[in-house]
Amino acid sequence: MSTPFYVSPQQAMADRAEYARKGIARGRSVVVLQYTDGVVFVAENPSRALHKVSEIYDRIAFAAVGKYNEFENLRIGGVRYADLRGYTYDREDVTARGLANVYAQTLGTIFSSAAEKPYEVELIVAEVGRNPEDDQIYRLPHDGSIVDEHGSVAVGGNADQISSYLDQRHRDGMTLAEALGLAVDSLSRDNNGGERTLTAEQLEVAVLDRTRPQQRKFKRVLGRQLTRLLEETGTAGGGKGTAGATDGDEAGEGTEAE
Repeated sequence: MSTPFYVSPQQAMADRAEYARKGIARGRSVVVLQYTDGVVFVAENPSRALHKVSEIYDRIAFAAVGKYNEFENLRIGGVRYADLRGYTYDREDVTARGLANVYAQTLGTIFSSAAEKPYEVELIVAEVGRNPEDDQIYRLPHDGSIVDEHGSVAVGGNADQISSYLDQRHRDGMTLAEALGLAVDSLSRDNNGGERTLTAEQLEVAVLDRTRPQQRKFKRVLGRQLTRLLEETGTAGGGKGTAGATDGDEAGEGTEAE
């Protein structure tokens, strides 16, 4: 009788983490920045049908990278949780912290289960407060841990380099145009230190705007408004090197839709 092949629990977890990280690294990055009137989400995403950034509830939004079908399932689950909690208790009881805890439990359970592969996703959950100091941003890696972020955060294939760039340049009190310009500059840098042009058609931009009179603070920045903001910052068109994606073929890899 043959001896069963043994893998230590530590090695098994390391292998699962490496598998998830490789899947996430194939995805184009998402950047989230605080600015004076709220929180801005900027993703490199040419698709207008398959979103990386979405509204969850009145003051809460969600951003993700990785496998689209996996983070879309998580988004739908988050919307259902928020709707049920808001209906059962009060709309004020729906918070980014509570939603992040739910996502952490789900991702942690899947990651530690030997019966299925880990999710190849990394999430950001953000809530805009009545004042800048009340804003909340949480990053959730594939293993279900929660990281409380402040100011700026990036997830995706080039996240470490982008985060370093943002940490050096982000400041409190930035306008929307300034925050958007910084986000696009960070996304346009490739692994080799070069730069490329990102146009409005290649970007998905949304904000949680605390100044909106509506109860729902989420708004997508599209069309002429996005083009105008990019022109204000000088990031629309020339002066950024040659255009061209550096990521792998995500649709071919089954990660994100192009």
